[in-house]
Amino acid sequence: QVRMVESGGGSVQAGGSLRLSCVASALVGSRLCMGWFRQTPGKEREGVAAISPGAGSTYYADSVKGRFTISKDSPKNTVFLQMNSLKPEDTAMYYCATGLMGCSSSNFESARYYTYWGQGTQVTVSS
Repeated sequence: QVRMVESGGGSVQAGGSLRLSCVASALVGSRLCMGWFRQTPGKEREGVAAISPGAGSTYYADSVKGRFTISKDSPKNTVFLQMNSLKPEDTAMYYCATGLMGCSSSNFESARYYTYWGQGTQVTVSS
């Protein structure tokens, strides 16, 4: 069992920035894909970004490319999501997840491939 704990959410005006962090209870960054998802009420969970084990190839949803950056600190079992130029449509509960053996552009956005999830951190962007 791997426990994931997110932090860093909050309220910000459009154009602002936030940095989310997620700490895993086990050493996963060198073995498993780590991803960020978001969800708003009544909608499916949406894959935002992911980073592969080892060398750390990164993958982004089209809606956040050029604005969000995922990174990790493997020795500290931590994954980050730097969110810049935030828009009101970025408002959501953000979740980190792991459990996928390897990321690719064809699977990183699919929640069903991830096994362990955090409790979420709320991001609210006002216009």
